[in-house]
Parts: sequence; structure tokens; C-alpha cells
Amino acid sequence: MKEDAPLSPGEVHFLWWFIQGSIMQPETRRQLRLAWGMCERHGVGALAAEAALRHGYLHGPAILYADLMARAARAFGVAGPLPGARLARRLRSRGACLMCELGFGPDSRSFISQERVEAGRDLSQIRAILVTLERHWRATVCGRCAGSRAQPRCRVHLVEELRNDPLLDLEPQRALVCSILGHVERYDASFRLEMQGTDSPEDRAALVSAAGWCGGWSALLALL
Repeated sequence: MKEDAPLSPGEVHFLWWFIQGSIMQPETRRQLRLAWGMCERHGVGALAAEAALRHGYLHGPAILYADLMARAARAFGVAGPLPGARLARRLRSRGACLMCELGFGPDSRSFISQERVEAGRDLSQIRAILVTLERHWRATVCGRCAGSRAQPRCRVHLVEELRNDPLLDLEPQRALVCSILGHVERYDASFRLEMQGTDSPEDRAALVSAAGWCGGWSALLALL
């Protein structure tokens, strides 16, 4: 599968309807929770398409990632012997990527105008968001994803390391998750009429951090 290929017409068509409200359907939300969002290609593709098609208005992703990060924070409430092993079980994916399961990929076709396809593929909005907020999200990047010695871990690599070392110190990763959660919840709240304008750059950057933590950072970093 050509993971770095542009979104196909089929993928753009699906995401167009997805951001219109499909994300709020109970069964869709359940599948997104089980899979911790979408696969890396489709998770970043959805974020980029929504930024492009809604001109940077990212309320849907804010709702989704506030929900997922709250679930992650609850998962860290483990106790007893070998808490790392229990946490690994709580954080592993229990479902498939929604779009992959439906057969959407780089070669998917659809009866959709070329104008909308190009609009959905436009990466300028998401790149502007990443660049503008980079100093606020950069410290949360998974060292394994980035090929660096940085200590943060995304969910995928944290689960892998916990399986190899269930005695791994959980506190730094717990603190990271709780910090992202606090900021992304404030960003989500800022879309309410009475809370508009209350978000900070750190809150907006937490959406990037949440997407990277849930699905991995490689595709996000590649956009830069």
C-alpha cells in the first residue's frame, strides 16, 4: 500500500461525508474508540482534509481526540503487580481502522468532482497549523517515531515497550497524556459559543500532540 500517496478520490469523498457529521454516529464513535482513531495514514489524512475543507476549523477532531485522550488517561489508573502489562492491554487497539475496513486506500475511486478532490488533498492548511504551533507540540513527539533519544512515546510504541518491559516507569508517560488531555479539552471547549476565544496556542497544539500520541508521528512529521 502506498502510505505516502495523496488521498485518493474515494478517500476524499468518504472524509467529506465523515466531517459533515458521520463522526458523531454512535457506532462510528465506538469503532474509533476501539481502534484509537484511524490508522496513521487515514488519521493524518482526516486531520489534513478537515483543515483544508473547513479552512482550519477543527471542531470534529477536537471532540474525537479529547474523547480518546480521556480514555488514555483513565487507562493509566492501573494498580497491583505488573501495572505496565495491564496498561499495555488497555492501550492496545481492539478494532481496525474504519476506513481501511471499508476498503478505502490510495487507489480508491469515487464519483466526485476533481475540484473537491484537489481541495481535500490541499496540505497548506495543516502545514500552516503544524509550523505555527511547532514550538508547543515538538516536546511531545515520540522519540521512536522521530528516530531521536527523546523520552515521550506514542501509544503504539509505548504498548510495544511495555510488552518487553512491564516494569517500565509509567509516570513520565502518564504526565504526558494528562498534559495533552488538559490542553485538548480546553481547545474542545473553546468551540462553545460562551467559550470562544479562550483557547491558547498550547491548547491548539495539543490536537497535534493527541493525533501523534494515538496513531504515531511519522506521517505528521513527514508533512513538514
